[in-house]
Amino acid sequence: MANVVSEGLDYRALGLICGIEIHQQLDTACKLFCGCPTKHREVEESNFEFFRYLRPSRSELGEIDRAALEEVLVSRKFLYKSYDTTCLVEADEEPPREINPEALEISLVIACLLAMKIVDEVQTMRKMVIDGSNTSGFQRTAYIGSKGSIDTAQGPVGIGLLCLEEEAARIVDDRGDSLVYSLDRLGIPLVEIGTAPDIISPAHAREVAKTLGMILRSTGRVKRGLGTIRQDVNVSIKGGARVEVKGVQDLNLIDKIVELEVLRQVRLLEIKEDLLRRKASGNDKIWDVTALFSATKSKVIAKSIKSGGVVLACRLVGFDGLVGREVQPGRRLGTELSDRAKRAGVGGIFHTDELPAYGVTKDEVEAVRGLLAADKGDCVVMVTGPKERAEKALRAVQVRAREALTCVPEETRRALPDGCSEYMRPLPGSARMYPETDVPSVVVTDEMLDKLELPELFAARASRFQRDHGLNPELARVMAASPNYQLFEEIVAEFKVPSSIVVRALETIPIELAREGVSVSQLTDQHFRDGFALVASDRIAKEGLVDLLRALAKHPEMSAAEAAKAASLAGVDEAGVEAVVKAVLASKADLVKAKGERAAGPLMGLVMKELRGKADGALVSAILKKEIQNILN
Repeated sequence: MANVVSEGLDYRALGLICGIEIHQQLDTACKLFCGCPTKHREVEESNFEFFRYLRPSRSELGEIDRAALEEVLVSRKFLYKSYDTTCLVEADEEPPREINPEALEISLVIACLLAMKIVDEVQTMRKMVIDGSNTSGFQRTAYIGSKGSIDTAQGPVGIGLLCLEEEAARIVDDRGDSLVYSLDRLGIPLVEIGTAPDIISPAHAREVAKTLGMILRSTGRVKRGLGTIRQDVNVSIKGGARVEVKGVQDLNLIDKIVELEVLRQVRLLEIKEDLLRRKASGNDKIWDVTALFSATKSKVIAKSIKSGGVVLACRLVGFDGLVGREVQPGRRLGTELSDRAKRAGVGGIFHTDELPAYGVTKDEVEAVRGLLAADKGDCVVMVTGPKERAEKALRAVQVRAREALTCVPEETRRALPDGCSEYMRPLPGSARMYPETDVPSVVVTDEMLDKLELPELFAARASRFQRDHGLNPELARVMAASPNYQLFEEIVAEFKVPSSIVVRALETIPIELAREGVSVSQLTDQHFRDGFALVASDRIAKEGLVDLLRALAKHPEMSAAEAAKAASLAGVDEAGVEAVVKAVLASKADLVKAKGERAAGPLMGLVMKELRGKADGALVSAILKKEIQNILN
């Protein structure tokens, strides 16, 4: 990927305005508006399916949201997979129940951690969504609070919004004219957190997202894993437009998303200026050029015509050379036109900035240009497919071409794995929100807020672990973010063992054993406590914890003492260590005489081979060095 920083973008001079929205699933026992579990299911487990067609409705003011209106232009069938863990609420065949009190409590805790002004009464709203991700055609969302803030290295960043929402269904298959959704995810409670546009750079955006993620995880009541948290990034620059890039799942991609969206808007503005200098213009006319490709060698076009499709073309006056200009790494203005065309159900576009290619010959290109009376400075765009789809696709291309002459369009875009983005739909407006009449409101009382238990934030906990337990910054961060942090403190307090050894036992050793194929899920908190009891009483050495935990994972029914015996971890006293050391030295006397004190390194490995897990490494080292010195003297 191109290094965007090398472009020399000055974000302050460009007038960068940036904010982020975080959507985090909550770890509750049941969904937001029914009693179904928040459990992931495999599609093969589905025991029932049904389908729907959705259409937009007007708001209370008689308006239709522009994003919903565009969705209707692509008539799609939506098929839903349901399970024995979903119910009629997910199918929109039964009214929702009252809002989940556990989810409401968690959202109030998060609002307090963000220093937000919480509403007096929680009122659920309906937000129109007709991409099929909700069977009802809308998402239920409840406004919780506003006017909060977090501290960052660049100063405070406002938190303008906190909502409690139901998660959407997940796409499991895209069949072109139909989409298949799974209902296992639909209705899982999530919070949406929106910042104020106070972010001043890509690096700052990443810091804000990281801080918010830390606060959410600090509650210990949010889901973890891929897909449980998503970031949307809102970006605009001077002369550009607000663009929302949705679905960023990797925190490490946040800064790249901002960089590349700024770059895209900068280059689109440059293209606009070039178009205006050329006195470019769009053209509403569409030509049917199918006959010119009757003997084409292009496999894509030939296959389309054979199946009853057509080839349509339009002329973009003054666009030659600009349709092929790059706006993001690997993406051009032509890609933007193609994204719009694909919404109508075609595979993409052909344009003369890249032709001849794809089997289309130079003669065919010249024939099309001649039929359309395209001058040297014009670009010709072609689409192939069923006539109705091809015409819709080309109309969408013409709309996007006209936008290129006047503005950077306001859009919702999908984040791509490389940090670029692709068109999804126009930016939605306010016409898609209206009251939910089936869910009663909830009054938020002072008593309710006073009962909330606010957690210690990870950052504060990590600082405390450094101060109170002597952990280095890295180990402190690892332990502070771990679900085992309470067990860590209990073991350190009870058994007075080195804190770094406890971190290794709780966090590192289970990972190492899992890589060996050991079922570490069998290990319980009591197994760890009992293991450290043996270490504290010198019945095993701290080096023996790996073998002990391996034995306990394989035989969880054993006591720690039984597992230590089975793993041959019976402790060796100082006299026993001396005996082993002297035996090894006796067999390696020549090595000691040749290397002197430097023999300690290789000899330590031989001694520990006999004593690993049975004696403390520091004790073994001290005795070995003493006995080597005795030989040398």
